[in-house]
Amino acid sequence: MKKILLKKPPFKNILPLLVFIVGFISLGMGKYPIAPGTVFEVLLHPEGARQNLPLEYQVIWTIRLPRLLTAFCAGAGLALCGAALQGVFHNPLVDPHVIGVTSGAAFGGALAILLGASGGVLMLCAFGFGMGALVLVYALAGLLKQESNLILVLAGLILNGFFSALVSMIQYLADTETKLPNIVFWLMGSFANADWPKTGLFALAFLPGTVLLLRLRWRINVLSLGSRDAKALDRNAAFAKPVILTLCALIVSAQVAVSGSIGWIGLVIPHLARIVGGFDHRAVLPTAMLLGGGFMILVDDCARMLSSAEIPLGIITAVLGAPFFTVLLLRTRKI
Repeated sequence: MKKILLKKPPFKNILPLLVFIVGFISLGMGKYPIAPGTVFEVLLHPEGARQNLPLEYQVIWTIRLPRLLTAFCAGAGLALCGAALQGVFHNPLVDPHVIGVTSGAAFGGALAILLGASGGVLMLCAFGFGMGALVLVYALAGLLKQESNLILVLAGLILNGFFSALVSMIQYLADTETKLPNIVFWLMGSFANADWPKTGLFALAFLPGTVLLLRLRWRINVLSLGSRDAKALDRNAAFAKPVILTLCALIVSAQVAVSGSIGWIGLVIPHLARIVGGFDHRAVLPTAMLLGGGFMILVDDCARMLSSAEIPLGIITAVLGAPFFTVLLLRTRKI
């Protein structure tokens, strides 16, 4: 008799389930631990839980669930944009910071804190300056009368340095007792202030930007071949590049506006996604989203549980991302 061997499903096929499990477990973790059965009951029967389990209902639905969704969307958005930009620029070292959007949004948020603006104005300033940074990138490329990948990256690096200098100036001018700590903590990234209104505002940019980027996956495949081959295969490939950059700027600006600047996700996760899902961007982009969202949930769990005071997300992503990226480079070299 022939033995029937059951093949194990590819990791990317069970990835959505793993991310769901991570999120479900995270809802029960924290200073006030909640049993998995109780979490399931509160999620499945919220009206009954509001009366019978008021404290658990308040913790899960008011605090942890919006924070979890914001963390997932932030990580998914950064990883998605990183994978898209690496494909468009045909460069595995490109991430959302390269096009200057992150530093522009960081300047807008820091300026709002310095001026004592409300949370809504802070988000608006961060989003506006982030999108404005992309406009300046294309304006600078237009002055040079070139829009090649190299010129766009160089323009982004110039603006990144410029806005970083402005952020440093704001920190120098800020009051050391009140505003400077708020600016520094916000710049390092945190989901501590996440709530349903902020999650909803983030979703207004994240959802349409994500859907459109996923619909342009095959265009990114073409652009990843290089400018000359892309033009030969698709005459409209050049027009897709500014659209993709605009969508990435939309998502990243909204992420910085909601949770501050978070590094390494957009650089490291796309490399891991290519290991899991191959080099076809039709598979890489959704895989990067799931990996980025799940990883950000784990990072946020560490941020709120490793210490009595919440650890900024940027510290944890740097501590984990730098050695992990080194391992990926070593693995690539061996291959």
